[in-house]
Amino acid sequence: MSETHTTTPVFPPGRYGRRRDGRRKLAGPIIALTLVVAFSVLISIKLYQRYGETDYQPQIVGWQVPSDAAMTIKFKVRVPAGGAAECALRARDYQGNEVGRRTVVVRAGTGETAIEAEETVTTTARGSVGDVPGCQSAP
Repeated sequence: MSETHTTTPVFPPGRYGRRRDGRRKLAGPIIALTLVVAFSVLISIKLYQRYGETDYQPQIVGWQVPSDAAMTIKFKVRVPAGGAAECALRARDYQGNEVGRRTVVVRAGTGETAIEAEETVTTTARGSVGDVPGCQSAP
């Protein structure tokens, strides 16, 4: 019985292109992944600064119903020193239906961090509860 020994094939130079050495080059994908992660972190930081935890936190002090067509809402809002806040005010009836809404801008004095305001909301029916759903930075 005869044995044949196998040898590695020899290809003519330049005919089949460049031969690979078997190792993968990971520099390109690693750089791309790093750039994507860095970009995502930057976007997350910007969005958190704009929409995340805010200093604009409203608190209801009270409300009065002087007539069937109006409600006076008294509230307090915490703002950065000397800042301004744009607050949405809402009046609701006994069933919880919204009967009036108004957006107001309140400004703090120099160095003050809290604003106490009293605003009137026009209603379409007699209101029973006044609230401030939220405040944000005023332009």
